[in-house]
Amino acid sequence: MISETFLTEKLQHFFGYNSFKDGQAEIMRALLAGHSTLGILPTGTGKSLCYQLMGKILKKPVLIVSPLLSLMQDQVEQLRYLGEKKAIALTSELSYQHKQFVLQHLGEYDYVYLAPEMLQKQAVLAQLMHISLGLFVVDEAHCISQWGPDFRPDYLDLKELRQKIGNPLTLALTATATSAVESDICQQLFDTNEVPKIIRRSVDRANIFLAVKEVTSQQQKNEYLLQLLPQLKMPVLIYFSSKKKADELSQLIRAKTSLRTAAYHAGLAKSDRYSIQQQFMQDQLDVICATSAFGMGINKKNIRCILHYHLPADLESYSQEVGRAGRDQQLSLALLLFDPADIKLQRQLSSNTLPDDLEIEYYFRHKGLDHKHSAASEKELLLEYYTQRAMTPEKIRLIFKRRRLRKEEKLQALINYLKSTECRRNFLCAYFGEKRVVQHTVTCCQPAGQPLVLKRFLASKRDQTAASVPHDYREIIAALFKM
Repeated sequence: MISETFLTEKLQHFFGYNSFKDGQAEIMRALLAGHSTLGILPTGTGKSLCYQLMGKILKKPVLIVSPLLSLMQDQVEQLRYLGEKKAIALTSELSYQHKQFVLQHLGEYDYVYLAPEMLQKQAVLAQLMHISLGLFVVDEAHCISQWGPDFRPDYLDLKELRQKIGNPLTLALTATATSAVESDICQQLFDTNEVPKIIRRSVDRANIFLAVKEVTSQQQKNEYLLQLLPQLKMPVLIYFSSKKKADELSQLIRAKTSLRTAAYHAGLAKSDRYSIQQQFMQDQLDVICATSAFGMGINKKNIRCILHYHLPADLESYSQEVGRAGRDQQLSLALLLFDPADIKLQRQLSSNTLPDDLEIEYYFRHKGLDHKHSAASEKELLLEYYTQRAMTPEKIRLIFKRRRLRKEEKLQALINYLKSTECRRNFLCAYFGEKRVVQHTVTCCQPAGQPLVLKRFLASKRDQTAASVPHDYREIIAALFKM
């Protein structure tokens, strides 16, 4: 049995921390005892540290499968910042020469990040079969589950690929998993004779106040934000479903307030994204207007407020995003601005990620299995995945029909959360299958129909009653904060 003292000494030596966050040490002990493990820990509890420290202790390569290029790059940058020189993201962005060099020296790296698609390449697999891995990590493991919100079909091949490299000790990690997703991850990743250790911690983050503000139009939403933002404690992260709207609001905030703000999304150049991210990390920006990719793998402890301008796709995404607030355990705010018209937008966005019947028919009629054009869309890549596995158009149509139904169910659960007159914290716990019941208080959340009291989240220099504000603003402040 590995002692807590041993692990804490290693933690202090390699990372400078004096203690583990809840769940980390238990995952470490399970892995060091030789048990493959599924860790379900909420956002902000340091899941990546588990495999990073394991690599240091085992002194063997760690292979990390991750779904997002930006997330892999962020993780590698963090490791290099900590002084780890032998970390690499094996991605399509590497030049041919660099990629060949990495493959030839793969066993010399301590941490290798790659996407599941890269793991399927024969040249990569051939190298991995000759390496003694210390740990095989599946990050964002909910992507392996057909019941999950961000299902990635390439993740379904990980079980077979894992077998080909000798079924190494494995750690699957996710921040959000219902009981159905948990069961599916275990079934899709591990052999039938394997019983992985499951370590789950509550999705509840007690220091984050959960609130929803209903508005009737985009204009009202913008006006509310312009009134609210200058008074909130900084920094603030605002999530959008639209790159265009993120740009627009960033410009509007810059024009109408004195706040330092920038937009962040995939439409920006890589150098611009990196620059904006670093400015935010160093408190040189007050507000980031971002799409959903921002924040994954970014450990900024003092984000005081997460605002959602648009609806997220589901409660899993919402829980991950609001969990980026208050990692220093200080009181923080998660506020979602809800315009009922946003439901239609989210349905449209969700539907657009999956091919419809006409697109499936067109794909098979004009491109089939051997199309060679380079700019394949996300939908075409999905169709290619299934057709390469000899699935008929009828079978593929059924798969996507089920995915649409699943997405609609998850969106409806989010709508129910928005309209719930009960404790929002208990709603989230119940959604994720937790049996715990939180004692609801006025500092816990604001259920639907209750006044939204935000005074505690105002910056100290503006933490004032309506009576102390110039007359022109009294009604606005009173309406906003119910003072």
